[in-house]
Amino acid sequence: MAARPPARSRPLLSLAMLGLSFAACFGIAGLGAWVTREPVRGWYQSLAKPAGLTPPDIAFPIVWNLLFAMMALAAWLAWRRWQRLETRGWGIWLLFGLQLGLNLLWSVLFFGLQQPAWALAEIGLLWLAILACQRGFAGLDRRAGWLLLPYLAWVAYAALLNGLIVWLNRG
Repeated sequence: MAARPPARSRPLLSLAMLGLSFAACFGIAGLGAWVTREPVRGWYQSLAKPAGLTPPDIAFPIVWNLLFAMMALAAWLAWRRWQRLETRGWGIWLLFGLQLGLNLLWSVLFFGLQQPAWALAEIGLLWLAILACQRGFAGLDRRAGWLLLPYLAWVAYAALLNGLIVWLNRG
C-alpha cells in the first residue's frame, strides 16, 4: 500500500487542520472569557493582589490571545509531522486536549466559582500537562515545542500570582 502524501501536498486538508486548531484553541479562550467576564469586573477587583507583580487588566486578553494563537500554530505544526508518521498514537492529542480542558477549568475554579485555592491546586496539573504537551510537540516539530514555551512560562507566572492572591486574601 502506498504511503499517504504529506499534508503540504494536500493543502486543503492542511488548511482545514489549521482552522480546526484555531477553532479549538479560541473556542476554549471564548468559554474562558465568558466565565471570567463578570467576576473580573467585581469580585476580582475586590481581591488584594501583589503590588508590582500584577499586570494591568488590559494585559491579560492581549497575552492570552497571543498564547492561544501560538498554541493553535504549534498544534498545526505538530499535526503536519504527526500525520506523516507510520505509527500514529493519539496520546499527544489527548494531552493537548487535556491541557486545553485544564486551562478552562482554572478559569472556572478561580473566577466562576471564586475559589482561588482550588485554582492554585489545579494550576499545577495544568502546568504539568502543558510541559508534557510541549515535550511531545517538540519531539514532532521543534518549532511547535518552542511555540509552547511562552505558554508554559505564563502559566508559571499565573501560578505565582494565584498563590500570592491566596496568601494575601487568607482568612
